[in-house]
Amino acid sequence: MRLLERSRAYAELGKPGISLLATATAAAGYLVAWPGASGAGDAASLLGPAGWRLAALLAGTLLAAAGTNALNQLLEREHDARMARTRARPLPSGRLSPERAATFVVVVSGVGIGILAAAVNLLAAGLAALTLVSYAFVYTPMKRVSPAAVLVGSVPGAFPILGGWAAATGSLAPGAWTLFAIVFLWQLPHFAGLDWMCREDYRRGGYRTVAVADGSGRSTAVQAVGSAALLVAVGAIPTVLGLAGGLYLAGALLLGGAYLAAGLPLAAEVTARRSRRLFLVSLAYLPLVLGLLVADRLIGG
Repeated sequence: MRLLERSRAYAELGKPGISLLATATAAAGYLVAWPGASGAGDAASLLGPAGWRLAALLAGTLLAAAGTNALNQLLEREHDARMARTRARPLPSGRLSPERAATFVVVVSGVGIGILAAAVNLLAAGLAALTLVSYAFVYTPMKRVSPAAVLVGSVPGAFPILGGWAAATGSLAPGAWTLFAIVFLWQLPHFAGLDWMCREDYRRGGYRTVAVADGSGRSTAVQAVGSAALLVAVGAIPTVLGLAGGLYLAGALLLGGAYLAAGLPLAAEVTARRSRRLFLVSLAYLPLVLGLLVADRLIGG
């Protein structure tokens, strides 16, 4: 295999979209928690040591996330080969061998966690390591056993924002857990939409997801609507804690309401079209609400 093709295969192995999302949430956690986030003037100090720490956080999180995603693909390669949406991935397609993938996992995740430990702090590094272990060795096998795996998998999915907070402060305060709750709850309607659209593929892959276990769609609707409704309330907590002001609150309520509105039609009937709409809205919600929070924090003070 030529160098360019192999490089592309390694990039796919790390699931760049998911890895970049994890890195972005870590950055949001850092910027919200950072003691210098008290206005535009203080934000300029990001050009100093705080900026270097943020850069190390981003690099370490990106590499650790890529290693975690690669390990997930390594463990699920036989199941991925049965599914239309995943059979072209590097391992089931034969573009990379399991041995090369395993080496990638060890090197990339090891370097990422090492950067966090050496240039950020041990708490941030520990959270990255816990993300890898819980995602690969708890969530990944559980997907073939119980629909409750979606709840378990949403925990490591929300750890990077805790890592960002830990990088800025060296500890985890109530605000950190509020951000964790926002990312955790966001994932449930997000996956509900994807789950219903891909339920036949998941069944072929041997996964016992919510949509596979309950073909009526009732459980999918409960997951989507219930968690989106909770997210509207939880999204307001940063203002209550003093992490943001009225601008963020208004935007968060508007975005949360739109997310809930996209999920409500599933309560009447779960269809592929409605699930797709919910999934697309979910892709917009998280970057918008976290971007608004960071902007309010840095500019509003």
